[in-house]
Amino acid sequence: MWKPFLHDTNTLVSKPQFWLGNIVPGVFTPVLAKHTKHLSLVDILSVGVDRMQRNFEPMKKQVEAWKGTRLPDESAKLVIYRAFVEGKLDAPKHLARSVHERYFNPQVEEFAPRTLWSLSNAFTSAFKDLDPIPQFKATAKLASFLEVATTSSN
Repeated sequence: MWKPFLHDTNTLVSKPQFWLGNIVPGVFTPVLAKHTKHLSLVDILSVGVDRMQRNFEPMKKQVEAWKGTRLPDESAKLVIYRAFVEGKLDAPKHLARSVHERYFNPQVEEFAPRTLWSLSNAFTSAFKDLDPIPQFKATAKLASFLEVATTSSN
Protein backbone atom coordinates (compact mmCIF):
# COMPACT_ATOMS: atom_id res chain seq x y z
CA MET A 1 0.00 0.00 0.00
CA TRP A 2 1.39 3.44 -0.89
CA LYS A 3 0.81 6.29 1.53
CA PRO A 4 1.91 9.90 1.13
CA PHE A 5 4.13 11.42 3.80
CA LEU A 6 5.94 14.70 4.33
CA HIS A 7 9.59 14.50 3.41
CA ASP A 8 12.28 16.43 5.34
CA THR A 9 11.93 19.33 2.93
CA ASN A 10 8.15 19.47 3.58
CA THR A 11 7.39 18.16 0.12
CA LEU A 12 4.76 15.50 -0.30
CA VAL A 13 6.18 12.24 -1.67
CA SER A 14 5.06 8.63 -1.76
CA LYS A 15 6.75 6.03 0.36
CA PRO A 16 5.89 2.31 0.36
CA GLN A 17 4.42 1.08 3.63
CA PHE A 18 3.57 -2.58 3.86
CA TRP A 19 1.01 -3.64 6.44
CA LEU A 20 0.85 -7.29 7.49
CA GLY A 21 -1.96 -7.21 10.04
CA ASN A 22 -4.70 -9.81 10.44
CA ILE A 23 -2.63 -12.67 9.09
CA VAL A 24 -4.09 -16.11 9.68
CA PRO A 25 -1.52 -18.15 11.63
CA GLY A 26 -0.10 -21.14 9.82
CA VAL A 27 -1.26 -20.08 6.36
CA PHE A 28 1.45 -17.61 5.41
CA THR A 29 5.20 -17.98 5.62
CA PRO A 30 6.57 -14.63 6.75
CA VAL A 31 9.77 -13.29 5.25
CA LEU A 32 12.15 -12.82 8.14
CA ALA A 33 14.84 -10.33 7.22
CA LYS A 34 16.62 -8.18 9.75
CA HIS A 35 17.72 -5.70 7.11
CA THR A 36 16.25 -5.02 3.72
CA LYS A 37 19.35 -3.61 2.02
CA HIS A 38 20.15 -6.89 0.27
CA LEU A 39 16.63 -8.28 0.25
CA SER A 40 15.60 -9.44 -3.20
CA LEU A 41 11.87 -9.22 -3.72
CA VAL A 42 12.28 -11.14 -6.99
CA ASP A 43 13.92 -14.06 -5.15
CA ILE A 44 11.25 -14.07 -2.46
CA LEU A 45 8.45 -14.02 -5.02
CA SER A 46 10.14 -16.76 -7.05
CA VAL A 47 10.21 -19.05 -4.01
CA GLY A 48 6.56 -18.26 -3.28
CA VAL A 49 5.44 -18.94 -6.86
CA ASP A 50 7.45 -22.18 -6.90
CA ARG A 51 5.69 -23.37 -3.73
CA MET A 52 2.31 -22.52 -5.23
CA GLN A 53 3.10 -24.40 -8.43
CA ARG A 54 4.22 -27.49 -6.50
CA ASN A 55 0.83 -27.56 -4.78
CA PHE A 56 -1.12 -26.98 -7.99
CA GLU A 57 -1.07 -30.57 -9.28
CA PRO A 58 -2.34 -32.12 -6.02
CA MET A 59 -5.07 -29.47 -5.98
CA LYS A 60 -6.10 -30.38 -9.54
CA LYS A 61 -6.31 -34.04 -8.52
CA GLN A 62 -8.43 -33.12 -5.52
CA VAL A 63 -10.83 -31.11 -7.70
CA GLU A 64 -11.18 -34.00 -10.15
CA ALA A 65 -11.83 -36.42 -7.28
CA TRP A 66 -14.46 -34.07 -5.81
CA LYS A 67 -16.14 -33.71 -9.22
CA GLY A 68 -16.42 -37.49 -9.35
CA THR A 69 -17.73 -37.88 -5.80
CA ARG A 70 -21.53 -38.07 -5.92
CA LEU A 71 -23.39 -36.97 -2.79
CA PRO A 72 -26.86 -38.16 -1.90
CA ASP A 73 -29.09 -35.22 -0.96
CA GLU A 74 -29.28 -36.45 2.65
CA SER A 75 -25.49 -36.45 2.93
CA ALA A 76 -25.22 -32.91 1.56
CA LYS A 77 -27.89 -31.71 4.01
CA LEU A 78 -26.02 -33.40 6.86
CA VAL A 79 -22.74 -31.71 5.87
CA ILE A 80 -24.46 -28.30 5.82
CA TYR A 81 -26.09 -29.09 9.19
CA ARG A 82 -22.75 -30.09 10.72
CA ALA A 83 -21.06 -26.97 9.38
CA PHE A 84 -23.54 -24.45 10.73
CA VAL A 85 -25.84 -25.98 13.35
CA GLU A 86 -23.19 -28.11 15.04
CA GLY A 87 -20.59 -25.38 14.42
CA LYS A 88 -17.95 -27.72 12.95
CA LEU A 89 -16.88 -25.06 10.42
CA ASP A 90 -15.77 -21.64 11.62
CA ALA A 91 -18.25 -19.69 9.49
CA PRO A 92 -21.24 -17.48 10.33
CA LYS A 93 -24.42 -19.51 10.88
CA HIS A 94 -26.56 -17.15 8.79
CA LEU A 95 -24.89 -18.55 5.64
CA ALA A 96 -26.54 -21.98 6.07
CA ARG A 97 -29.60 -21.08 3.99
CA SER A 98 -27.42 -19.54 1.27
CA VAL A 99 -25.23 -22.66 1.02
CA HIS A 100 -28.33 -24.88 0.93
CA GLU A 101 -29.94 -22.76 -1.78
CA ARG A 102 -26.80 -22.61 -3.91
CA TYR A 103 -26.25 -26.35 -3.73
CA PHE A 104 -29.81 -27.51 -4.36
CA ASN A 105 -30.69 -24.73 -6.84
CA PRO A 106 -27.37 -23.82 -8.50
CA GLN A 107 -27.19 -20.75 -10.71
CA VAL A 108 -24.26 -22.17 -12.70
CA GLU A 109 -24.87 -25.24 -14.86
CA GLU A 110 -21.45 -26.71 -14.06
CA PHE A 111 -22.50 -27.03 -10.40
CA ALA A 112 -25.80 -28.80 -11.13
CA PRO A 113 -24.47 -32.34 -10.53
CA ARG A 114 -24.82 -33.35 -6.88
CA THR A 115 -21.09 -33.75 -6.17
CA LEU A 116 -18.66 -32.77 -3.46
CA TRP A 117 -17.26 -30.20 -5.92
CA SER A 118 -20.69 -28.57 -6.25
CA LEU A 119 -21.12 -28.51 -2.47
CA SER A 120 -17.68 -26.90 -2.09
CA ASN A 121 -18.67 -24.25 -4.61
CA ALA A 122 -21.96 -23.61 -2.78
CA PHE A 123 -19.95 -22.91 0.39
CA THR A 124 -17.37 -20.68 -1.32
CA SER A 125 -20.07 -18.76 -3.21
CA ALA A 126 -21.86 -18.09 0.07
CA PHE A 127 -18.57 -17.02 1.68
CA LYS A 128 -18.29 -14.22 -0.90
CA ASP A 129 -20.94 -12.35 1.14
CA LEU A 130 -18.44 -12.06 4.02
CA ASP A 131 -15.84 -9.39 4.66
CA PRO A 132 -12.36 -10.32 3.34
CA ILE A 133 -10.75 -11.65 6.53
CA PRO A 134 -13.70 -13.84 7.67
CA GLN A 135 -14.07 -14.99 4.05
CA PHE A 136 -10.42 -16.03 3.91
CA LYS A 137 -10.59 -17.82 7.28
CA ALA A 138 -13.72 -19.77 6.35
CA THR A 139 -12.39 -20.69 2.90
CA ALA A 140 -9.03 -21.80 4.31
CA LYS A 141 -10.74 -24.33 6.59
CA LEU A 142 -13.35 -25.56 4.10
CA ALA A 143 -11.42 -28.33 2.30
CA SER A 144 -10.35 -30.13 5.48
CA PHE A 145 -13.87 -29.77 6.91
CA LEU A 146 -15.44 -31.26 3.77
CA GLU A 147 -13.00 -34.18 3.76
CA VAL A 148 -13.84 -35.04 7.38
CA ALA A 149 -17.57 -34.33 7.07
CA THR A 150 -18.10 -36.39 3.93
CA THR A 151 -15.99 -39.28 5.20
CA SER A 152 -17.98 -39.46 8.44
CA SER A 153 -21.38 -39.05 6.74
CA ASN A 154 -20.91 -42.10 4.47
